[in-house]
Amino acid sequence: MAPRARRNPGRVRAPRAAADRGAPPERIPLVVGPPEDPDAAFLERVGFPGEPPFTRGIHPTMYRGRLWTFRQYSGFGSAAATNRRFRYLLERGQTGLSVAFDLPTQNGYDADHPKAKGEVGRCGVPISTLDDLRTLFGGIPLGEATVSMTINATAPILLALLVATAQGSGVRPEKLAGTVQNDILKEYVARGTYIFPPGPSLRLAVDTIEYATRELPRWNPISISGYHMREAGATAAQEVGFTLANAVAYALAVKERGLDVDEFLPRLSFFFSCDIRFLEEVAKFRAARRLWARLVRDRLGARRARSQQLRFHTQTAGSTLTAQQPELNVVRTTIEALAAVLGGTQSLHTNALDEALGLPAEPAARLALRTQQILAEESGVPNTVDPVGGAYEIEYLTDRIEAEARTYLERIEGMGGAARAIERGFYQAEIAREAYRVARAREDGSETVVGVNAYREGRRGFTLFPGAGPAAAGERIDPAEERRQIARVRAVRRSRDAPTAAAALDRLGRATDEGGNVLPPTIAAVRAGVTLGEISDLWRSRFGEQIAARAF
Repeated sequence: MAPRARRNPGRVRAPRAAADRGAPPERIPLVVGPPEDPDAAFLERVGFPGEPPFTRGIHPTMYRGRLWTFRQYSGFGSAAATNRRFRYLLERGQTGLSVAFDLPTQNGYDADHPKAKGEVGRCGVPISTLDDLRTLFGGIPLGEATVSMTINATAPILLALLVATAQGSGVRPEKLAGTVQNDILKEYVARGTYIFPPGPSLRLAVDTIEYATRELPRWNPISISGYHMREAGATAAQEVGFTLANAVAYALAVKERGLDVDEFLPRLSFFFSCDIRFLEEVAKFRAARRLWARLVRDRLGARRARSQQLRFHTQTAGSTLTAQQPELNVVRTTIEALAAVLGGTQSLHTNALDEALGLPAEPAARLALRTQQILAEESGVPNTVDPVGGAYEIEYLTDRIEAEARTYLERIEGMGGAARAIERGFYQAEIAREAYRVARAREDGSETVVGVNAYREGRRGFTLFPGAGPAAAGERIDPAEERRQIARVRAVRRSRDAPTAAAALDRLGRATDEGGNVLPPTIAAVRAGVTLGEISDLWRSRFGEQIAARAF
């Protein structure tokens, strides 16, 4: 029997806002439900949006009530240059800020450290001091805008800087809304911007979660990320399984700290890639939601439905972008963005067409944002909640990915949990095996990449924006920016009250040694002018540094 359209099933009510985006709401089924005589198991697995196990979305009305957040990822050159890009995007309809930090900031070095040479401002914004963060958010209302910060090893320091910046601008910290990534476990697997060994790193991550849970009611203190593992070569099922295994590890660590699971679980968020395999990616998000809902209920003992909801940000896949015929990346990104929307994402970043060669130029960043806006305002897709729900192929793929991810979770639990599995190299080996398979398939042509191993063109580069030069040129960073940032850091050290800064750093050292939460003394330290590098060096002296394992 064909599925029956249910215009208003039970507790679901269509908001007035739906009329503003396409066809009249009375002609659009809010939810396309199960057959007249549904199978009970099907209802249990799929159900309705806004109801456990949330296969079809975490909200009853999804985008008819509120669109996803348009959160373009930006950061380069200097705090002032990045602030200009933020303003440019906000003026053109971006609805959330997402900050990319440069490698020295991610690895706990000030701009004038010898190891920072040549990397300052290259792949993100350099932040060493409170003055830098104040410049980054100058003129941006922190009490209104939501802020996402992609930072891990130094996450407590960046959150402290943000809290201090808000306090200095008259915004109460409890008004801050946004996310700090703070997911150190995946750094040991797929990204590499760790500083300390896993034990101390996990302690700092839990300190951040504990502090935000109790002091920052609108802040998400961790974004558990599958994106980087997917970019390294993981399959859809591996991305889900490894990400949720890491999430369980964080949840158990916070639970051991004494927080009730229903107190902090609603504050956890997730970050996934959206790859080019359209139907599989839609199903992946559904499988992740359903599996997480059951995990936190059965494994962690969560009682509230809100605790069982998996909320996630999505970024289209950087690994699918090509330097050859870069204009084709617009098509790839659009397909991936649509899959993320059909999968029920809460926020979305769309990659720019020139990111295969460098940081996105301003016109390319605008086009990436406009891609989301067309999906939201013109496509009509947001008018129906989970329009692909019940499709035979989608439900089959959802079941398959959930089953494969669950198998990975069971294997990881058998090893003693995520941290032990990572130490043994289990994640890394599984991902490397798949990455090698894909590389071979693309080399021998059995997997097609248009413009790379098929339908190639002899020309290089492509002018998409009149007067802007080749689209693949990207954003150019002036080397003088590094010299100016070094001068700014040194000026802060000269102008601060040295005894006050030293005393604040000493208090942070004692709190670290005594096992207390490091966030309050870190906030006091950055307000006293202590730099990110100085705090990181203090923790290096206590925790030591993690040395990258060699692969043989």
